[in-house]
Amino acid sequence: MSNQESLLPQTRTVRIFVNGQSVQREVQARTHLVDFLRDDISLKGSHLGCEHGVCGACTVQLDGQIVRGCLVLAVQADGRSVNTIEGLSDGGTLRALQQAFVRRNALQCGFCTSGMLLAAHELVEQRPHANREQVREWISGNYCRCTGYQAIVDAICDVLAARLTPEQGVQA
Repeated sequence: MSNQESLLPQTRTVRIFVNGQSVQREVQARTHLVDFLRDDISLKGSHLGCEHGVCGACTVQLDGQIVRGCLVLAVQADGRSVNTIEGLSDGGTLRALQQAFVRRNALQCGFCTSGMLLAAHELVEQRPHANREQVREWISGNYCRCTGYQAIVDAICDVLAARLTPEQGVQA
């Protein structure tokens, strides 16, 4: 093997369960999960922003927890479950969040929306009694340049409030 051949990226076959479906592909060892989702299987809901894990545009769920798709390699997801905005949009909490985002005008250009929704979804599921300040802190890892965040926080708080019974503050 020549020196040049050893510098070429190695490939590996991965099998990832994406939105409940088994997907098997040959990938370069250095392919990021978000690139795999967008380029190899045409799921365009997660976006590439900063490519440093700072902006949140590439957020997906890996084994039920949100991660930055630009910081996870596709080979690291081999044999694991990935949910994208496309797979979670069919109902439940995410549907309620989507509707609240529309009602509150919490999305404008849409670039950050999938990451914001996935972060909000995790918050609603894990911290159903979160207050406004906790919502702000939870989504602080997601950048939005259009809305100023107020409408996003309002939308998330609407969903949190709707899930509680008014008289007891207990989840419905």
